[in-house]
Amino acid sequence: RVAALALRGIFLLTEAEVRWFYQSGASYVFPDAFDRYASVIPAAERGDMISAFQRRLFSDDRATRISAARAWARWEGETISIAGPSALPPRFHDDRFVEAFARIECHYFANHGFFPKDGWLLDQAETFRRIPARIVHGRYDMCTPFSSAWALKRAWPEAQLDVIGDAGHSSLEPGIVDALVRATDHFATTLRL
Repeated sequence: RVAALALRGIFLLTEAEVRWFYQSGASYVFPDAFDRYASVIPAAERGDMISAFQRRLFSDDRATRISAARAWARWEGETISIAGPSALPPRFHDDRFVEAFARIECHYFANHGFFPKDGWLLDQAETFRRIPARIVHGRYDMCTPFSSAWALKRAWPEAQLDVIGDAGHSSLEPGIVDALVRATDHFATTLRL
């Protein structure tokens, strides 16, 4: 049973979102970080970065896996905050973390989230529209573009969408933290949790 949902950084796992972040899109905003991400993939394989990373992240050779995992995780770590590469979280230097993180993400993206079709999550909106919800999303989120939160709000008009004008994807950015606390306080009061 679900009493309410407080959601942040909406990612619907569509091909367009994966392409935006891992292939071409966010790369125009963070070309320096994207070059570091792409550097472990030979130029001839860069037409499909997900497949190229998948081969390396699931290699039998640990050094190959770690090299790919560091590049994958650093790309995300350098782009999660509106501050950019200077805000890379410390955990993105931990090989155990980056290997698990990169492999899990890449596995799901290479398999299209194991959904029956592209856009499947959004198609399910009718099944959860009656659940009270607050959606918190950074206007400058490069990892999960604001267009995804906007699409969810359009499919779920009953949900409240809080757009944080000075934030990216990180849940630790002040505006995101504030909106999430307000959302949970609201639900605690209105639902008497």
